Amino acid sequence: MSSGISVREFYKGRSVLVTGGTGFMGKVLIEKLLYSIPDIGNIYIILRPKRGKSVTQRLDDMQRLPLFDRIRNESPKAFKKIKPLQGDVLFDNFGLSASVIETLSEEVSVVFHFAATLRLEAPLRDSVNMNTSGTLRTLNIARQLKNLVIFIHLSTAFCYPDYEVLDEKLHAPPVKPEDVMRLIEWLDDKQLSTLTPVLLGPHPNCYTFSKRLAENVVEEAYKDLPVVIARPSIVCPTFKEPVPGWVDNLNGPVGLMLGAGKGVIRTMLCDGSLQAQVIPVDIAINALIAIGMIEGTKKEKLPAVPVYNLNIGHQKETTWGEVLTVAKDYGRKNPLAWPLWYPNGDITTNKFVHEYQRILFHLVPAYFIDFLLLLCGQKRFMVRIQDRISQGLEVLQYFTTRAWKFLCKNYDNISKTLNKEERQIFRTDIANEDRNEYMRKCIDGGRVYCLKEDPHKIPMNRIYHEFLHVLDWIVKILFWLFILSLVISWCEPVKRIFALGGPMVKPLPFVGNAVFNDES
Repeated sequence: MSSGISVREFYKGRSVLVTGGTGFMGKVLIEKLLYSIPDIGNIYIILRPKRGKSVTQRLDDMQRLPLFDRIRNESPKAFKKIKPLQGDVLFDNFGLSASVIETLSEEVSVVFHFAATLRLEAPLRDSVNMNTSGTLRTLNIARQLKNLVIFIHLSTAFCYPDYEVLDEKLHAPPVKPEDVMRLIEWLDDKQLSTLTPVLLGPHPNCYTFSKRLAENVVEEAYKDLPVVIARPSIVCPTFKEPVPGWVDNLNGPVGLMLGAGKGVIRTMLCDGSLQAQVIPVDIAINALIAIGMIEGTKKEKLPAVPVYNLNIGHQKETTWGEVLTVAKDYGRKNPLAWPLWYPNGDITTNKFVHEYQRILFHLVPAYFIDFLLLLCGQKRFMVRIQDRISQGLEVLQYFTTRAWKFLCKNYDNISKTLNKEERQIFRTDIANEDRNEYMRKCIDGGRVYCLKEDPHKIPMNRIYHEFLHVLDWIVKILFWLFILSLVISWCEPVKRIFALGGPMVKPLPFVGNAVFNDES
């Protein structure tokens, strides 16, 4: 149990270090710390120049996001507490100078390690270097912090695919992390590519494999550091804070719903009867902040690393089929702007049916559109987009075609540890909330924040949507008429049945296995 102090009291005056602060969860964490804990110390974030933008420019761009509107409107001075440090988790000591390290050593007492590559299709070298070796480098920084009270490592709930039930504890990795980290230094890309399937074992991709290795690295550090591991399930748009439905990327279920709404995703391998194991990003961040207080105030060290499975799927069960139904219904009433085709996709567990539909509804239209663009002298792009969609669906289907069960006792106990007021401020239990309304907010959030569409133009979208609906039916009718004409032209008996104005044809007598006509 905690020492009894509140979350806000724990963080009062404390400075924190955040890696991955410009990522989806990192931005929500920073906003929540600034807004709900106004007495917090400095928030140091590790940034690197990217796409021609300096660290300062990237920070300015982040602060202008709608996510930070309430900070900007109510407490703009809070932004001064954000201290960007030009560095990279791919380098020892993040590439920071000795003087900066000394400043962190004196000031920082809480570390949130979020930095990771989330690309499920990333090669082994990239995944291990960022997710596993990056964690080791961050822990080495933590060892230099004189006042460290807690190190919160962000993992994933899907890093143990070989276990039917994932409890809040660690399991041994299939190989030693230090061996894999040495391999990526010694071997070239071709050698690593050959060795990767052997190393992965039951893992579907290098992401879950590298995150599992990282957990073992954190476990080793538990001997001399106060660490805790948090494993969120699929992280979705905000539930309520700071604005409902905020999202900055098209990863996960939101990307699928928007892709389907745009008519570019019309089939996916997914078992609609399985539970959707998800958690809104603001609920996950509330849990992480509270975990820092809970574990940072424990007076006795546990024999094993504390682990929290962050998930709400068990609080109020929702299946993928129900998610699809809500998304379809809402998408038809409030369609997206200018979809490529009428959004009428579906899910299936049959690989043959999925591949047939993928070729017919994804690839054929893509090649046709690119052909038209070629004739018009325009740049072709649809086949490339569909290739990326196919790759994304291929890596996601592993998570949507098998059952996942997470035991979340530690997570469920978070709200019981907090006082009544902070249970609302740092809310982790939304069992009694309307899930359908939340899913609708997710679609609206993706529409506004990712696709940059104006919701006031939805009535105009409906007109185009109805036009596509009619066009979809016309094309289907013409397609099946075409198929029927082929059958008639190839099959003589059917051709005779459909023949118009021709002589009556008498049935042919059968004798044994021979067929005779009237002249025999």
